[in-house]
Amino acid sequence: MQEYIAEFIGTMVLIVLGIGLGASVNLKNAYAKGANWLYICFGWGLAVAFGVYVSGFMGSEAHLNPAITIAFSAFGLFAKEKVFGYIIAQFLGAFVGAVIVAIHFYPHFKESKTEEEGNHVGIFGSGPAIPNKLFNFLSEMIATFFFVFILLNLGNFTEGLKPLIVGLVITSVGLALGSTTGYALNPCRDFSPRLVYAILPIPNKSDAKMSYAWVPILGPIVGAFLATLLFTIVV
Repeated sequence: MQEYIAEFIGTMVLIVLGIGLGASVNLKNAYAKGANWLYICFGWGLAVAFGVYVSGFMGSEAHLNPAITIAFSAFGLFAKEKVFGYIIAQFLGAFVGAVIVAIHFYPHFKESKTEEEGNHVGIFGSGPAIPNKLFNFLSEMIATFFFVFILLNLGNFTEGLKPLIVGLVITSVGLALGSTTGYALNPCRDFSPRLVYAILPIPNKSDAKMSYAWVPILGPIVGAFLATLLFTIVV
């Protein structure tokens, strides 16, 4: 149970810092509104790094990502009996983290009355720069492939300064490959916050675009699977 609690809290930390970043750069009257892509990628890298630090210190393997849990399990790198518990913890941690952000920025949601003023689902979930679900899926798959393949080559990525390296990998992938879809890389990072935006009484909210939600779920899962497959073949 301690592992699942650690995975829940680490994922919550990741989402609070990551989705909070999205709110900061989008919502009206927030000091960071309009910040550039480098700011966003660097902020997400730190969010992941600190989520891994917290989760690893508390006793989990700090996946914080169902795509990683599923792929590692499929190739014998993670115990199959823990998969369900990890995934539930990840989705719940992401949900709670997104609720915290919605509460924290509530006055700014009230001030941001339209999508043009920044009140849109992009704060909570990813979305394509050019809508094309096939290529959006491929973008998520490719970005996740490189993220997970590099991650596998770090060994135990919860040790020492490695969580910061993981954060730098997230930043690099975002800068290089993330500008097509917002690089979810993680099914729970996208779906749980998107669901929060859809069901909570957030002031002035727009469409949650649930029809897009399968892309950042399946793309990362396939990308992580292929990366782990290649790793097991060549290492």
